[in-house]
Parts: sequence; structure tokens; C-alpha cells
Amino acid sequence: MGLLLKEGIDINLIKSALLAFSLIGSLIALINTTPILKKRLPNYTMQMAGLIGNTSFLGIPIAIALLPSKTINCTIGFDLGTTLFAWVFGPFFLQEKSKNKHTPNIKGLLNALINSPASRGIIGVLLAYLFQIDEILGNYLWIPARIVIALAIIVVGTRLGIITNQNERILDLNEEIKYAILLKLFILPFIIFFVCKFLNFNFYESSAVILQAGTPTAISTILMAEAYGVNQKIASKILFTTTLIAMITIPLLKIFMNLFIQAN
Repeated sequence: MGLLLKEGIDINLIKSALLAFSLIGSLIALINTTPILKKRLPNYTMQMAGLIGNTSFLGIPIAIALLPSKTINCTIGFDLGTTLFAWVFGPFFLQEKSKNKHTPNIKGLLNALINSPASRGIIGVLLAYLFQIDEILGNYLWIPARIVIALAIIVVGTRLGIITNQNERILDLNEEIKYAILLKLFILPFIIFFVCKFLNFNFYESSAVILQAGTPTAISTILMAEAYGVNQKIASKILFTTTLIAMITIPLLKIFMNLFIQAN
């Protein structure tokens, strides 16, 4: 909320949210209608893990560290689009394969959406604009917002510690998991790169969404897998491995963007 109030809501937030939501949906459809892709990513857990990134707890802090503050709208917009897709469609995809066919918990989905950092920030900003206190509140929240976002990384570290304790062979990866990791950290960022070129995004817009696309697998994929009892170990392994590898790939993405996007 503090970050959005500082920079303001603009068309970039909407553009990046639509980009994330529509592209993830299109790729899910492509994977499930193309036999060769379906063979390599045979279930929704792997597909979601390969497309839904940790945009809230890692993507936003990384963007703040590596990009100017004016990109925050694109960053949060991508997070919002990803979050909406994950929590609207993810439970329905995973429930299809679940042994227990529970009735979809619409209330739970709404709570998950509202509790998302992106959703809460948007709601708070809209209320601030409604009561015309956006400028004052933005100045007060700017510094604590940066502190809280930085501390959000602790949440990821804590979760990784739990995963490590629960899985003795966390790095024992099969072929399908390797394809999901490849999709998340390499293929998806480059797809976003070409889409940005096609849509004529400027350097800062492109950088924001490419970095978000290159974030490791989201914690939400584990939460949904555990909730429906589907492929929990697979989700844990992909999350753990992509988070470790992303420490190398994200700096490489930043170098790539400086060389090939800014130069153009």
C-alpha cells in the first residue's frame, strides 16, 4: 500500500496484471492441448509450479533492490495478475485430480485473494484515494513499507527450512520436475521478453515483468497441493530447487536485460 501510494496507480499496473493473468492461462491451455508438452508436464501441480512465481514475497523485494521505484506499479500489477490466476483456477485444477471431491470453497478462495499482499495494497490505496488522504498516507508509509517488504524474505526462508526438514531427498529430481524448473526460471522469462517486445513495452516496464516472471515457484503451489492432497512432495521439491537456482538466474536476467533491452 505504501509503495503504491508513493508512485500512484496507473495504466502500467493494469497492463502488467492483464499480461500475467492472460499469459499464464494461455500457457496452461497450450500445455494441456499439446501432447508433447503434456507428456513433460503431466499434472497441474507441475504446470502451476512452472508458471506461478513467488511474486509477492520475493518478486517485490527483488524489484525494489534492482529497479527504480517507478517500476513498482508494473511489479505489483504482475503480482496481482499471478495471484488472481493462482487462487481462482489453481484449486479447481488441483481438485480435479484430488481423491476427495470436495465442494469448492468459494469463501476460502475469497479470503486468500483478500489476504494477498497485492490485493490488500490495492484495496488500501483505493480507500486512501476515496478519503483523499493518499499523499499524506503515502509519505508516512513509504519507509515502513520498504522495511516490511525486505523482511518478507524471512517468510520464504522459514518455509524453505520447514521443507528441508520434511524432505530427506529434496534434490532428488525426476525428469518432469526438471521440466517444470526449466519452464519457471528460463522459458517463462524469455516468453515474457518476446511478448514485451511485441507489445512495445519500454525498458522499465519490460524489466519489471521479466524479473517477476523469473521468480522461483510460489509458496501458494505448496499450500494448494497440501490442501487437496495432490503431489505435495513434487511441489515442495520444485519450490526449494527453483529458489536456490534463482539466486543465480535472477542476477543473470538483470544482466541480460541491461544488454539486450536497454541497448535497444
